[in-house]
Amino acid sequence: MKTSVKTELANHLLNLINDGVLTNDNKDDWHFHAFNEDYYLIGYYNCSEWLKKHDIDTYEAIAICQDYELEMFGEFQTRYDNPETTVNMLVYIYGEELINEFEGETIKELKDFCISI
Repeated sequence: MKTSVKTELANHLLNLINDGVLTNDNKDDWHFHAFNEDYYLIGYYNCSEWLKKHDIDTYEAIAICQDYELEMFGEFQTRYDNPETTVNMLVYIYGEELINEFEGETIKELKDFCISI
């Protein structure tokens, strides 16, 4: 994951902590609330620009998403035929990596972790 993406997603987590969406009581659902409950970005143009902003090649992003699906489900289940689908799945995957990298137990520790990125 590129540093710019990691920083952006850490800031997204911080915003959700500050808004009270992520709490100590819903620790098992942090990834869901942060990266799966709603689209991270909406609109083909916005998603295309997001890929450019982070210098991510479209085909590289599609390959990451397809590799993830193959590893998790044994087959491709999604058509990555537009930037919105691709970016939102990529953010889902990178969000999972970021949450898995975190080794703490509390919101305070998650906040400190995100600030350190």
